[in-house]
This record gives sequence, C-alpha cells and structure tokens, in this order.
Amino acid sequence: MPNNTLKTRDADATSDATISRRAVLAGTAVAGLAIPLATAAQAEGGHDHGGTHHPKLIQTALDCVGRGDSCAAHCVELMGDGDTSLKDCLVSVNAMLPMCATLARYAASDAKRLRQLAKVCIDICDDCAKACEKHAAEHEVCKLCGESCETCIKACENLVAA
Repeated sequence: MPNNTLKTRDADATSDATISRRAVLAGTAVAGLAIPLATAAQAEGGHDHGGTHHPKLIQTALDCVGRGDSCAAHCVELMGDGDTSLKDCLVSVNAMLPMCATLARYAASDAKRLRQLAKVCIDICDDCAKACEKHAAEHEVCKLCGESCETCIKACENLVAA
C-alpha cells in the first residue's frame, strides 16, 4: 500500500511534520469555498446593499457544495485505498459541485438565465442524490450530500415554478 503522506520540515529544520492527503484535500475544499461563503454571508444580511434576491437559494446551493466537497474527499480517500465502489458517487458529485457553485453565483446576482440554470441543476442534483443514496447507509457523508441535493432540488423547483 502506498504511503499517502507528505513529509515537510518546519522553518528551523528541527522537526518533521506529516500531512495526510485527506488533510490537503480538506484544506483545499475549505479554501475553495471562501469566496462563495463570503457571498452567502453578505446575502444573509451582513453588509448587503439590496442586491441579493435569493438568499435561501444561495445558502442551499452552497450547502450542497460544502457537503459535496466532503463526499468527494471521502470517495477519493476510499478509492486511494483500493475501494472503487464509490466511483459513480464521485463522478456525480464532481458534476454537481460546479453546477451548484454556479447556481449560488447566479442567484446572488439574480442573473438573467437563473431559472434556466436551476432547471439543469435539478437534473444534476437528482443524479448526485441517487448516486449518494446507494451508499447512504454505510457512509454518512454520502447521506448528507444526497440530502443537501434533495433540498437544492426543492429550492430550484420553487424558483422555476415562481
């Protein structure tokens, strides 16, 4: 089994620190959410100048991204250990992540094509929810990701119907 750690030395070169691939992935996921989460914080009433029309949709989409990042990291970790049973889950999550991130950005600016994007997002989130459902009993992150996709589907349906 390959060693999935990175060895680094601190500034004074007196001690070694070990960083797991999982920690690197988690750090990257958190960093990748910084900008969308700042947008969501503004949408929830922080320092808003009246430009946010869909704060609940923004938060729902960002919840999907956050849960999806956790699910993807979990899938990658298991696949790194040789377990390929979550391959389809990872593929669907990787399709959902940019879709929901874009949905949040479109919602924040009340973009002209928001409703059309929401229609596509319904299908992408449905694919992800179905893939995650297959593993929900064994993997909590899959369960949470699937649930957040279901919530996002409902929010998109409400927007499309309005």
